[in-house]
Amino acid sequence: MRNWQVERRKRTRHLIELGGLVVKSGIVELTGDNRSTILGALLWVADKLNSEQGEYARALWAEKGKQAFSAEHNGETPTVSPGQHSRS
Repeated sequence: MRNWQVERRKRTRHLIELGGLVVKSGIVELTGDNRSTILGALLWVADKLNSEQGEYARALWAEKGKQAFSAEHNGETPTVSPGQHSRS
């Protein structure tokens, strides 16, 4: 297989995995699969990461993600916690 084909497959797999995270997070269902809303939310996250609160947000979200992966690994269903919404 040519090098560009290998790289293209790696990129495709990476994009599929990232899309899987969007689905796994529940965002697709919560937004009614509205692509504009999903993109807007991701842009908001990017803005947050570029802000003065970026390191705090990154640490908080990384911990939340680790907990979700751990829960999934243990056969539990990760949930969105009501009342734990952060404001920008």
